[in-house]
Amino acid sequence: MGENRISQSLLKERGLKNTKHRTTILEFLKDIRQPVTAEQIYCDLKEKNISINLSTVYRTLETLSDKELILRHSVAGESKALFEYNNRIHKHYLICIGCKKILSVENCPLHEYEKILEKNTDFLITGHKLDVYGYCPECQKKGLAGSLSKD
Repeated sequence: MGENRISQSLLKERGLKNTKHRTTILEFLKDIRQPVTAEQIYCDLKEKNISINLSTVYRTLETLSDKELILRHSVAGESKALFEYNNRIHKHYLICIGCKKILSVENCPLHEYEKILEKNTDFLITGHKLDVYGYCPECQKKGLAGSLSKD
């Protein structure tokens, strides 16, 4: 119940009414620790016998994203967005084009580059987003990468 209270508190802090669906989705994303689609959330909640409509999942995700409680990721070449709990930890991802596997990159390679850009452009940089696309080792073994070159 303690985790539920934390989610309720976060909702209140962001000026949102505490609803069963908002709390449930926020807790689900906090526990799963990986970006997932709205459909994945819907299916997992249904498997846990939680009564919810897919349209409610989409609306709730949009609201939570607008209030920055969760993060929304757009993946190049995909029509479905991915959502994850916003734990305020700066992350980047490696995304497999073949199987859609997502791996978190632990260290940010862009902090020093941001400083150089700020110095050279007088631009005040407040953040960045980096997703790297390619093929995981399993998809490479299956030949999904084809004859791509690394230039």
